[in-house]
Amino acid sequence: MTTKAPSSSETAIQRRWLSSLWRIAPAAMLWAILAPLVAGGVLVLQAWFLAQTLDQAIRLSVVPADLLGQMVLIAALIALRAILLWSGERAGSYASEHIKQQLRQQFFAQLLARGPAWSKQTPAGSLAVAILDQVQALDGYLQRFLPATISAVFLPLAFAIVVIPVDWVVALLFLISAPLIPLFMALIGMRAEAANQKHQQVLSRLSGVFADRIRGLFTLALLGRTQDEVASIRSASQRLSQTTMKVLRIAFLSSAVLELFAALGVAGVAVYIGLSYLGMLGEHFSGYTLQHGLFCLLLAPEVYNPLRQMAASYHDRATAKAAVHGLQQLYSQLPALDNAPPLPTVSPVVQVESTTDTDVVLSARRLAVQTPQGHVLLQPSDFCLYIDQPVALMGASGIGKTTLLETLLGLRPYATGQITHYFDAGQAVLIGQQPFIGLGSIAQFLRQVNPQATDEQLWAALAQAQAADFVRGLASGLDTVLGTRGHGVSGGQAHRLALARLFLTDPKCIFLDEPTAYLDESTRDAVLEAIFAFSKGRALFVATHDETLARSFTHIWQLQDQQLHRIKEGEA
Repeated sequence: MTTKAPSSSETAIQRRWLSSLWRIAPAAMLWAILAPLVAGGVLVLQAWFLAQTLDQAIRLSVVPADLLGQMVLIAALIALRAILLWSGERAGSYASEHIKQQLRQQFFAQLLARGPAWSKQTPAGSLAVAILDQVQALDGYLQRFLPATISAVFLPLAFAIVVIPVDWVVALLFLISAPLIPLFMALIGMRAEAANQKHQQVLSRLSGVFADRIRGLFTLALLGRTQDEVASIRSASQRLSQTTMKVLRIAFLSSAVLELFAALGVAGVAVYIGLSYLGMLGEHFSGYTLQHGLFCLLLAPEVYNPLRQMAASYHDRATAKAAVHGLQQLYSQLPALDNAPPLPTVSPVVQVESTTDTDVVLSARRLAVQTPQGHVLLQPSDFCLYIDQPVALMGASGIGKTTLLETLLGLRPYATGQITHYFDAGQAVLIGQQPFIGLGSIAQFLRQVNPQATDEQLWAALAQAQAADFVRGLASGLDTVLGTRGHGVSGGQAHRLALARLFLTDPKCIFLDEPTAYLDESTRDAVLEAIFAFSKGRALFVATHDETLARSFTHIWQLQDQQLHRIKEGEA
């Protein structure tokens, strides 16, 4: 995946989108933000009563028994503040998980809606990183940075205002020193954001490279390129390690700057109060009670604590911005932020309608199909698919037969025209040339289309696909575990297993792409007979190179010179 620096308009869009994520879970995020503010108010009361209690015990020599009520009150305030902070963190964690779940659903919906034409051009590793890791990178921003930022804006100012009646010099020290922390953090954050963007890019690139190499491992071994690719992946991994260390160095640098200014601020308040008690600042700065000084000293670390928390999570913001940039670059758009993630549709929309003609299941009007690169495969054409009128689509390899099948089902966008379906979603079946077989048993693979199917139904479907004999010959029969992409069976056997799933469904329209590939003549005839018997009362559309198979159909269409030619129309 190529990378480029975002423009100012893209950066603004990404920033607005990122700052609006809280709207997906507004109640939980609102409490995650308000809880630290309320806890800050409780902290002021806690510091005041604690300073008052210590003043009475130390300066006025009040016995501990007389201070029991105040100590219970202080303990209650400490407990209340701990509960508020815990509930705020809990709410932030819940909101973050809810938001990430919604975003993953939306991005996955976009992936499905764009269809195979788009996903095949994008490395699978990059898609996995986007949906999993880059969405996960938003967690720190939502759970820590947003609440910490609001607290850093309001709490230091509120503490300074509270201290003004007690000692205006301490309040002035707070107001002067506190803004220095976010100022320097912003300067460091610019560098952190750039480093995080590079880190996200390198991670996405490494994931894509690794996934592609795993997919082509057998081919690489045949060509003797295994060691070269191992060295390539090792080099990419080292680049990822280097960018990771750069991000960590910046994070540690920001922490050091943060601690320096916070320590200087607290030390300045402590020195001022100590000198005033010693009378070294003149009569105007003397006369403060022990309670006043303790109150200021107790609040001093808390003035800088929200700023420290914001600075500590500042790299979370940089990481989130880099992740959003990567998501927008991959998907070319960011999803709308709502609670019901819509499934984006391919334009023009494949319509679903009813018709008075009970035999028609699909109609195309002025349909034009082209590749994503703009190469025309089919010029504007009109045609319909009918029940019990099976159609064989023929044409040279690469002419666009598979693309047309996927387009009719809405898996690919089309250039112009209109496709109308006269059946509901789920009433169409497409079996491609290379059906995907995931890790699992044969029974699990078959039951993916019909979870309630019994073993007898599975064996019947396998028999119709001429696959029962070889499955019985396997050591574990239906419980035989297949590797990813059907590892453990031949290409023809995997194709017949996929065909067996057809006989476990109840579609209204059947689309098959080279259903008799990899089959010998006798097996082909038996499978074809089973397909024709199963398609009674249904529409059947088959793309094939096999002329013998095509002659069995009542309708034969030829895709040639970007046109659909009717070669045969009528009864077989």
